[in-house]
Amino acid sequence: MREFRLSESLERMALGSYKLPLGVAATSLKEPVQGYTVRFQEGTEEEPDTYVFHAVVSHERLRPIVDAAFNLLPREVTPVVEIGSRDAYRTIDTYVAEEPMPLVEFLRTWYEYEEVLLEDVSIGVGANAEEPWIDVFVDSWKGILISVPVEMRDTVEQMFAEHHVTEVASTWDEELPDSRGDAGKVDGGMGDGGSGEEGLVTRDVLEMVDDHSPDIDELLLVLREKWLLELNVDRETNVDEAGRHLGMTLWHAIVLVQSADGEPDRGAYITVWMTAGSLAQAEELLEDALVDHAEWVFESIYTMDRVAYDDRPTSLSHLPPSRRRPAVHEVAIEPWGAPGSPGGEGSSGPGRGSDREPDRGPDRGTDRGTGPSREGPSNPGGRGVDN
Repeated sequence: MREFRLSESLERMALGSYKLPLGVAATSLKEPVQGYTVRFQEGTEEEPDTYVFHAVVSHERLRPIVDAAFNLLPREVTPVVEIGSRDAYRTIDTYVAEEPMPLVEFLRTWYEYEEVLLEDVSIGVGANAEEPWIDVFVDSWKGILISVPVEMRDTVEQMFAEHHVTEVASTWDEELPDSRGDAGKVDGGMGDGGSGEEGLVTRDVLEMVDDHSPDIDELLLVLREKWLLELNVDRETNVDEAGRHLGMTLWHAIVLVQSADGEPDRGAYITVWMTAGSLAQAEELLEDALVDHAEWVFESIYTMDRVAYDDRPTSLSHLPPSRRRPAVHEVAIEPWGAPGSPGGEGSSGPGRGSDREPDRGPDRGTDRGTGPSREGPSNPGGRGVDN
């Protein structure tokens, strides 16, 4: 796999003394007040009373404070990743680790990709623990969210004092809309994340030399594999963000497979279009579709998203708008590594070169129609779990 590198052509924006992540291309937002806010969060039957801190500092000050915040965590943690979704009916994809893991293993991966994770505004990363009940999360706008038991308030405030971060009444303008609601609200919202409706334009931060350059989707795949992350949705239902049942919808999946003959340098990208009534059902259809291609062995699901009917590819223009039964509509295979095949030696193929690595994902937009692109969450200080 090629190294994830930041593009050297990007110029960092600033709002007064506040330097933004490289992922912000343009904005008319006002300069935030640097510092931290704190609020009391009453507990529930399952969760204790906590204090929730949200810190906003200029980018050049960010790294050591994030390091100190992660060091508040105990020895075992559960990683969490939030990323702007391509799913037609969900704004944010939230991934949670299947099992707790040692903090040192979480941090080893964090430090490996920290440079990118602190610049890309489509992704937020953090970890939490239950004993003690601590949550540390670097949101997509690189605000630092810390939730701790009430007895740890002094510990967090001392940590901020050591990094010359003081308490403030608010950071980002509280009058800006918070489209994620009270559940995700920490310190005011920030308008639309990437659409430009509130004077905000975001951009990719990774270096794109050619079609083989790794992108944020590949970084997400790496994090999913290293931290054993699973999409945090109900696998048996099919609802939108408001909880409305959608019934049967169109799904698009890209699967990474290896050659069944054991050749380590040969594999393929299998694109599948299907109709399903839940994630679980879509995965069953995907498994059935792969049975017909015994020459390939499943490795991982690269992407799996619901697609709006109007965004279907032209090859599926015959599909009726309402579909009552689950079905696989289209399967496309793009091999790599075999001489004469797309992506193999002697063939340039669509975005596949002879140096294509086995664990690489397909190019963004492959057979994707006109679906949405990655966009960051609309609230720089908020968190939430979206279905």
